[in-house]
This record gives sequence, C-alpha cells and structure tokens, in this order.
Amino acid sequence: MTNTLQTLGEAIVKRKHQIAKVVHEDRYDEAILTEAQKHELKKIEQQILEVRANFIGLFGEALIEHDDQEKAFEKITNWGKETGEYIYKLGASLDEALKDTSFYREHIWNAIKEEAKDMSASTIFEVLNVIDPLMDHAIYSFSLTFVDSHQKSLENAKTALLELSVPVVPLLPGVGVLPLVGNVDTERAQLLMEETLEQSVRLKLTHLIFDVSGVMIVDTMVADQLFKVINALSLVGVKTIMTGIRPEVAHTMVTLGLNLEGITVKSNLHQAFKEIQTLQNA
Repeated sequence: MTNTLQTLGEAIVKRKHQIAKVVHEDRYDEAILTEAQKHELKKIEQQILEVRANFIGLFGEALIEHDDQEKAFEKITNWGKETGEYIYKLGASLDEALKDTSFYREHIWNAIKEEAKDMSASTIFEVLNVIDPLMDHAIYSFSLTFVDSHQKSLENAKTALLELSVPVVPLLPGVGVLPLVGNVDTERAQLLMEETLEQSVRLKLTHLIFDVSGVMIVDTMVADQLFKVINALSLVGVKTIMTGIRPEVAHTMVTLGLNLEGITVKSNLHQAFKEIQTLQNA
C-alpha cells in the first residue's frame, strides 16, 4: 500500500505540468471571455500554469508523504495564502476562481487512474483519504485569504474616502473652512477629530469655519463629536464658527435640547468672514 501511494505521488509530481495544461485548457474552453480578456490572460498564462502545476504537485507530495498529513496541510495552507492574494490582485472574482476546483479534482483523478489501472478498493479509499480532505482545505485556505484581501482593499478604500471627506480648505492666511457633507458616523467622527486637528496645525490656522449645510441629520452623537472637535481646536488656539445649520437640523437640535452655548454660530460663510474680520481687527 505504502509503495503504491508513493509511486502514484511521484507520477503526479512528474506529470504536474502536463496535468496543469489540461486543467487550464478545459477550464477556459468553458469560459466566455472577451477579446480583451483573452489578450490579458495570454500575458499571464505562463504564471497561471505554474501556479496550477505547483498546486497539483502538492497532491503528489502528499501521496508520497502520506504518513505526515500535518505537513501536507501546512503546505496547502501556505499555498492558499499566497495564491488567494495573487488571484485577488489579478482582479478575478472568488466565484470564478473556485470554478477551477472541479477541473483539478477531475484531472488529478484521471492521472491517478492512468497510473494505477488495477487499483484495489483499499488503495482507492486510501488515496481518497489523502486527496479529498486536502482539496477541501485548499478551497478553505484560498477563500479565506481571498476574502481577507478583499476586506483589506475595502477598508483601505473606505479610509481613503473618509480622508477625502474631511477637507480643511485654506481661504485666507490663518483662516480655513471645513465643509461637512453627508452623515457623520463613529468612524468618520474619529477621523474628523484627528484630521481637523492635524490640518489646522499644519496650516497654522487661527480660525476655522465649520460649514454643516451638507449635513442632513444631526443627533446627539454627531453634535457631541462636533463639540469635542471644537473644544480640542480651542486647546491649540483655533477659534471656530459654525455655519449652514439647515432649518430642519436646527429644529432637531432644539428638540434634542442640545446646548450651543459658547459656540459661535452664523447663518452663512459671508457672515462668518465678517465675524472673523471683526475679531482680527479688534
């Protein structure tokens, strides 16, 4: 039994590039690709074939070293981590990537049947016990890494978008405006605190106008965060003026009993500029 599995494993390792080519051809015979996609695939085809061959080779090695399943699973886990990230960066979807699984199963087993035409039932079950759990683990490891890469990409994109959503715009020497647009959730509120302080210090501002005309909803959390930012700015010597409070927002703020005492409020940017000029000339 041991010699049979080792022999099969060695044959799979020896034929891994041949099997990889058949898997690749069958896989893309069924795929519907545009001419542009075919052109792009051609550029990386050799790399993809090498990835396929290395993956198939792992099953051959697992048969050779069938007494050490832990080692085989470790190799597959590493393969999943590397390949999941690689395939994600190529822009493939997880659904499309996982369609390869059935082709791998089919052609690895075809190769095994060709190498051992008179396999006993016990040998078949022994090979099954090596190949199938390993294939399932490969799918799991690959998918986990692929999803993790996707999540990191989304988080990076969200962070970049949030940073763009806190733009302190310098208007005059020492004077800037922060136009807030959209909802302020907890994550954006935290970034608002960090970015506003950093940009105000970097731009050497003495006055900052908070324009909230683009904020449709103000609740106690939003108001609390804005007040915290205003208080923090005062500690670094920046005076703030709030402008653009919409009528419906003003009604909500009064209904909630929010206290704006100590905060300078003007109806628009023009009035805010006049207030700043008055303060600067005083």
